[in-house]
Amino acid sequence: MPLVEKKPVTPSQRFYKQNKQELSKDRPERRLTVAKSKSGGRNAYGRITSRRRGGGHKRHIRIIDFRREKLDIPAKIQNIQYDPNRSANIALLAYADGEKRYIVAPRGLGEGDTIVSSETSREIHPGNSLLLSNIPPSTKIHNIELIPGKGGQIARSAGTAAQLMGLDGGYATIKMPSGEIRLINLKCRATIGEVGNSQHQSRTIGKAGRSRWLGKRPRVRGVAMNPVDHPMGGGEGRTSGGGHPTSPWGQLSKGFPTRRKSKTSNKFILVNRNGKKFKR
Repeated sequence: MPLVEKKPVTPSQRFYKQNKQELSKDRPERRLTVAKSKSGGRNAYGRITSRRRGGGHKRHIRIIDFRREKLDIPAKIQNIQYDPNRSANIALLAYADGEKRYIVAPRGLGEGDTIVSSETSREIHPGNSLLLSNIPPSTKIHNIELIPGKGGQIARSAGTAAQLMGLDGGYATIKMPSGEIRLINLKCRATIGEVGNSQHQSRTIGKAGRSRWLGKRPRVRGVAMNPVDHPMGGGEGRTSGGGHPTSPWGQLSKGFPTRRKSKTSNKFILVNRNGKKFKR
């Protein structure tokens, strides 16, 4: 799926790079979609709590099967579709018993391919969902569970994959896409292969209007504001700072750790994403 640059006949096409994909033009499966309501970044009192959100095209939520609990029933990929709610594409599966479900489309699979989800199989084929205990080391995996039976939570965005480094003592050692190394229970499930649509990050928006279609409103720099509106605002002429970058309410915006401390999750991290041993 290469990137396509058009001959710029309008200013908006000058820097536009399109992610050319061969996707199905069929409408989404009606039983697997629900309406998506928008809040515009406002809470129950109508006050903006998440800035720069609003507008955008209407969407429907596709119900994605992250759990893959239909075991030992082969499923054929009916088509690959676009999903406006995520960077990855989705695949419509038609199971042998007649049921249809959506999954995150793995790389290299297309219409007509067959995949399966199993607890006993060890067949290493892209799209198959297996227990971590049945997957050999050095295999690339995605849609990984953190808690057995909860459904995949890790490596679900376009082009991402984690690597299974080893199995020992009831836990699998997995290297995350961020570089973090952590332990995960061997009873958790994972899908073989990488997530498709790897060219997603290389595309360019091209114009401000396309960001508005996505529901993103304009962002004003803090240094361009007045002192009454932002801690970094004001000054005679342009200024490069004079303090640490913050939000309008004084919270540090660069180099400030925002990860929540979790005793149940942090104790399984061996190496953090910076390559340093994680401090529990």
